[in-house]
Amino acid sequence: MKIAVTAASGKLGATIVKQLVKDIGKNQVVGIARTPAKAKHLGVEVRPGDYNSREQFDIALKGIDAVLIVSGMDAPEKRIAQHRNIIEAAKTNGVKKIVYTSIIGEEAKTAFSPVVKSNRQTEQDIQRSGLDWVIGRNGLYIEPDFEYLEHYTKAGEIANCAGNGQCAYTSRTELAVAYSHMLQEEQHNGHVYHLVGEPITQAQLTEYINQVFGTNLSYRPMTTEEYLLERKAALGDFMGTIIGGIYNGIQQGTFNPESQFDQATGRPHLSALAMAQAFKKAQEALV
Repeated sequence: MKIAVTAASGKLGATIVKQLVKDIGKNQVVGIARTPAKAKHLGVEVRPGDYNSREQFDIALKGIDAVLIVSGMDAPEKRIAQHRNIIEAAKTNGVKKIVYTSIIGEEAKTAFSPVVKSNRQTEQDIQRSGLDWVIGRNGLYIEPDFEYLEHYTKAGEIANCAGNGQCAYTSRTELAVAYSHMLQEEQHNGHVYHLVGEPITQAQLTEYINQVFGTNLSYRPMTTEEYLLERKAALGDFMGTIIGGIYNGIQQGTFNPESQFDQATGRPHLSALAMAQAFKKAQEALV
């Protein structure tokens, strides 16, 4: 079984490629990347594939049995057509199965909703493709909070508009385990899984960060309007609006669904504390 992973040069795609290599061997895995040189370090065959080019995917998916579509990072209105390029190329090339990394969230209510809505359209496109399919709705990654630690430490706090809302975080490494199972195992075909862990508040997240990384941070809630303005100033209108919408969604409870991770993998999801400890251990191994 030959499995292709799109966006293999990105953080999630690369993590999934590494997990698949561990599970089925490098000769059975193909990475697809807009710039193949950026995925060369993965040690697998890497083929060019720009989400905007149906022609490139017509070539990239030759001889592939299953493809993982990592959801694109472009603006929501562009993603649907980009994902359709891959779906149509998969059908043309006789790919048997599509697995898609979708996302948890509501199609309305927050500034993040347009992203969720575009993902739901791709879910429908895949379900109507005539191919076998599995869809994972990813929770929010916990790693960005750890990667942002220097900024938090300088500020002495974590501040956002999530308030007391609970978020069922996941991690790229946990997701990689799930997608490896979903790509390989037929019993997952036709299922949509919520790939999330335990729900925690921002105050609990802050406590775990302090415990694992030896920091002395506090959590400060902000209003949605205040946080949105602050994020736009720091990140620009597009990304600032997205990030503001995510934390507003946490406050509203939209990132706290019932986890189906165990159904996808056969084991419980790691706790938030365990993910923090695993992240620190991995970083220390790189030094």
